[in-house]
Amino acid sequence: MTASLVLIRHGQSEWNEKNLFTGWKDPGLTTKGVQEAESAGIQLRAKGFKFDVMFTSDLQRAQRTGEIILKELGVSNLPVVKNQALNERDYGDLSGLNKDEAREKWGDDQVHIWRRSFDTPPPGGESLKNTAERVLPYFKKEILPQLLEGKNILIAAHGNSLRSLVMELDQLTKEQVVKLEIATGDPIYYEIASSGKVVKI
Repeated sequence: MTASLVLIRHGQSEWNEKNLFTGWKDPGLTTKGVQEAESAGIQLRAKGFKFDVMFTSDLQRAQRTGEIILKELGVSNLPVVKNQALNERDYGDLSGLNKDEAREKWGDDQVHIWRRSFDTPPPGGESLKNTAERVLPYFKKEILPQLLEGKNILIAAHGNSLRSLVMELDQLTKEQVVKLEIATGDPIYYEIASSGKVVKI
């Protein structure tokens, strides 16, 4: 017996569109972001997915994406668990800044290190390593046991919180994960065996 696990990064947010560092700031979805979430829901419906619970972050762009997907699936009473552990990584002093302006202020190389290194955080913020240190314990304590019971789970979250999860599920190295791109509104599919063995589909 296996359980389905689907990861979905929120649709395009208003700050994605403006090329701003978002992190724990809480902008809504753009029209395109809503359409991406609807498209993901349609895709999941076409594949016949039925979920037992949805996990999402404390941020509205992820919550709204999950709501839209459930609506497309025709589900209105699914248990939804919201937790800060699944939030995007905190960009600290970069939050709200335009990415081009940040490069002008700190230089291309430094901003690239903050964005793409595994364990160098921006000032006042989190690295991908820091993000994984809150995402993975939460996954193992709250989500994995339900998968091992055979429950099908949808996680609607963020680029970096999901990169942390994919790193664990796909057994990626830190060099591999920093190159991993997770597109908005594009479901990632896994099957989890009752033994805990992960099968990506």
